[in-house]
Amino acid sequence: MIERPISPRKHDRLTAFLQAFGLRAVVTNEADAEANLFLVTGDDGDSASHIVVRVLGGVPSNGAFSVLVAARIDFGGVANPLVGALPEELVFSLAEQPQMRGLADALAMEVENSRCGGRTVQERLCEIIVVLAVRRAIDMGRVNAGLLAGLAHPTLHPCLVAIHDKPALGWRTETLAQLTGMSRSHFMEQFTRTVGKTPAAYVTSWRLMLGRAEIAAGHSVKATARRVGFGSAAAFSRAFSRIYGYPPAEMVTKGLR
Repeated sequence: MIERPISPRKHDRLTAFLQAFGLRAVVTNEADAEANLFLVTGDDGDSASHIVVRVLGGVPSNGAFSVLVAARIDFGGVANPLVGALPEELVFSLAEQPQMRGLADALAMEVENSRCGGRTVQERLCEIIVVLAVRRAIDMGRVNAGLLAGLAHPTLHPCLVAIHDKPALGWRTETLAQLTGMSRSHFMEQFTRTVGKTPAAYVTSWRLMLGRAEIAAGHSVKATARRVGFGSAAAFSRAFSRIYGYPPAEMVTKGLR
């Protein structure tokens, strides 16, 4: 009997962000200053050649590109840590990305031919393209220090995924180190150098970002504190105020976001 090698477990590095902060696309035009996803043509000008993602908006840096389709991608606001972690611009050649190629062709066709439900189809295609672009950026290591560098790290990313998926667990440094297969000291050094903060500080910051999103969505402070891993509403409020400069209750009373 021939034994097959066991494939390493694959970890979903993006769903926690998409569920917590959302992702929404609106097809627009290249004149829209907030457009941040572009389907562009190269020299021939006939068909799509590249996908360009500029998280904070702005036209593609390559002036030779002509825009076929533009869209505004809302990542759930600047509170989503992906917004600050992604490079200023991501450019993908469709000749090298067959999966994106098919989606880009479908998107261009939907925009060109007005059909029933076309707007919905266009927006869903844009959302899928963006998720694939971010996924590809992580896989290809097109990231610097910080969150995405941690998610791209071959041994650190399992512990980050675990934190993101189960923020309310009482995460200890030793437990997180075990998830990576590193010693405690080596894990601490690698995590801090790659992500830019200690594991404990990252756990707290992730809980607070989730808590802020939940409060903005209308959940109570008490219920939110419990869901994101704080022992009490008071502890959550103190940590929240220390980072954001105001207590979570003010997000409701003053309409802060």
